Amino acid sequence: MKVVAGKALRSGPIPRKRKGMVYQKQILLETRGHRHLHDLTADVARIVHDSGVRTGTAHVFNVGSTGALGTIEYEPGLLEDLPDLLDKLIPPGRDYGHEQAWHDGNGHSHLQATLLGPSLTVPVADRKPVLGTWQQIFHLECDIKPRRRTIVVTVSGE
Repeated sequence: MKVVAGKALRSGPIPRKRKGMVYQKQILLETRGHRHLHDLTADVARIVHDSGVRTGTAHVFNVGSTGALGTIEYEPGLLEDLPDLLDKLIPPGRDYGHEQAWHDGNGHSHLQATLLGPSLTVPVADRKPVLGTWQQIFHLECDIKPRRRTIVVTVSGE
């Protein structure tokens, strides 16, 4: 770069800053009802790769108030332990305020899903989600009946 009379002159092409990208896809699930877990890791990884984002974040969101997301070692023992723990902390029953209003048997479903949360944000590096060796992304159905779930994955970055 040369400076002439207080002005910077560039030689060659002007470098352009790469703009951030946002990419969004949905995962559709059919659940079997209360306590049913799905491993979403491969689906999220495919969406992240297809996004073209090399560095950034993937935000994973469950649409609906009785499903939850998180990470876990997706193995048979923990697939039983997590729902068992939730049923001990927030057991199915008819004494919840939600039951007084709606009488639909899923007051505990709303509370369990609220405790775990509807979303998860995962770092992205080299077009892959950054997860530990034994860490998988899961969806847990907390409702009492089978549901069709939509999981929205939004990948942002460069």
